[in-house]
Amino acid sequence: MPQAVAHLRFVRTAPRKLRRVADAIRGRSVREALVVLKFAEVFAAEPIEKLVRSAVANASNNHDMNADELYISRITVDGGPGGRFTKRLDPRAQGRAAFKRKRLSHVTVVVSESPPAKPRKKAAGASVQAARSTRRAAGEAPAKGGRKRTAARRRAAAAAAGAASESKEG
Repeated sequence: MPQAVAHLRFVRTAPRKLRRVADAIRGRSVREALVVLKFAEVFAAEPIEKLVRSAVANASNNHDMNADELYISRITVDGGPGGRFTKRLDPRAQGRAAFKRKRLSHVTVVVSESPPAKPRKKAAGASVQAARSTRRAAGEAPAKGGRKRTAARRRAAAAAAGAASESKEG
């Protein structure tokens, strides 16, 4: 069975963050995976979405595959070179400093026309989900919740409202 491959190397995102997104689309159809990636509220979804689109373009141009019937047969996220991560200083207490290691990743996507032989395994841990709130999807700010009132505050508010209505009547 023909397969098309796309590689993304030296991504400036930690492999752990990218694996979370990769696990969400592994084994799905390309159309379904692109929808998940488009509406995922995860920063790491954008580079993987570009890579899946690149793999689809490779399949249609180089291997004459039908782009509508492709499946993500394999997606792997590997760590970048060990000594190559960028180091940043993080100030700590009492004039000390600690290193932050900004990790790199390599991502590989393989697409094919046949669905994967094994069914998708439900991965443990955090998953990637689409935005649930319609306000967030539309770009609006979420509604702010009011402050919870205690019983004493409720009584004081009721007394103030009652006093205001009595003063208007008299």
